[in-house]
Amino acid sequence: MKRYVISSLALLLLSGVSLASSVYDYEYPIKNPLLATVIGTPIEFQAVLPKKIRRSVKSVVVFPDRVQPPFTPSKKMPFTLVSQKKKAAPLIFNIAGTGASHASPKMQMMEKALYQAGFHVVSLPSPTYFSFIMRASTQQVPGHIVQDSADLYRVMELIYEQIRDKVEVTEFYLTGYSLGGAQAAFVAKLDEERKLFNFKKVLMINPPVSLFNSVSILDKMLEDNIPGGPENFDAFFNDIMNRFSETYSHLDHVNFNDDFLYNIYKEGPQNPTEEELARVAALIGLSFRISSSNMIFMSDLATNDGYILPKNHVLTTTQTTTGYFKVAARISFTDYFNERFYPYFSAQERGLTRDELENELSLTSIADYLTTADKISVVHNEDDIILQPGEIDFFRTTFQSRAHIYPHGGHCGNMSYKDNVSYMINYFAN
Repeated sequence: MKRYVISSLALLLLSGVSLASSVYDYEYPIKNPLLATVIGTPIEFQAVLPKKIRRSVKSVVVFPDRVQPPFTPSKKMPFTLVSQKKKAAPLIFNIAGTGASHASPKMQMMEKALYQAGFHVVSLPSPTYFSFIMRASTQQVPGHIVQDSADLYRVMELIYEQIRDKVEVTEFYLTGYSLGGAQAAFVAKLDEERKLFNFKKVLMINPPVSLFNSVSILDKMLEDNIPGGPENFDAFFNDIMNRFSETYSHLDHVNFNDDFLYNIYKEGPQNPTEEELARVAALIGLSFRISSSNMIFMSDLATNDGYILPKNHVLTTTQTTTGYFKVAARISFTDYFNERFYPYFSAQERGLTRDELENELSLTSIADYLTTADKISVVHNEDDIILQPGEIDFFRTTFQSRAHIYPHGGHCGNMSYKDNVSYMINYFAN
């Protein structure tokens, strides 16, 4: 394994001088952040991980008295348990990124790496994933990072109660990628008050600074780059979905965020033109739109709000959802925020402004805690596409030497790169 040459850079920022770990001689091969986000890490550059591990899919019932709709009748929310054989070890809770399940490719990669290093792992779906919305979310209006993190904490507590007699745990750690990385910080802060786990270490991987800013970037990425302009959305959407159908005709289920992008693009050019890069940007935006559309649809189904489905409509497993899905696909997250999300939470908290709600959905709202929380570190990329210009400096300023920032890798594109995996393992193991 190659060595990092790590230097503490003195960065003169508005808040003063801060120190952050920056990586030199970094050989992750894809320099373009859009392509890195889509392609990920080529096989020859990936960490060597075991093919098989002690992995089992289990489930937890969070709301035994909740009446589930016929479309999703089960009350059980799946999660993954990876356990060391007859061995006491730390347990790492791992939170998936936006729209991803407990079994997404990124989660399975992390499970293998952490298992190989001697840890137990519990992998959790994102609170924006359908099974969490229907079976583990208190309000079933996902996207409020404080509320969603409280729901995650409750799920973690129930899972540990369920497995504690089967798995010998020495201490607890916490991690997550993308939105799951940001949620890890809020979960850790909640644990400071409740002290159920007393997390020893927390690692945030490629988190957004502001959820609202990041989803706005992804919305704009689609809207500004549709071939032929926004009025050509239907044709672009249908073209991608037709290719999707051909690619996945043999599969029962797909996680859009993890493998959808790569498999749709894998035949694309390795040195794309500006026009081709615009299509890549549109593809990334569409992937997020599909993920958020699923979230919005399931939330509407759960709450009977009438936002997508007709109010009081009983949807069954035999009915087609194509028409509803096409309606949801036209709704940006900004639309969802304005038309459903903000009205819902402002009704609960009189006088709540849009700006106040946006701030609640950001790491800046807990910056004071993060500045002093020595057990929390962050791994990020200088060119992450979900960050606004200058937002990467929030991590340098807030985390200082606890921020490990790679020069490139896009959004989570380098997660399985051998050096990134090595850093993650060393962080938890040492």
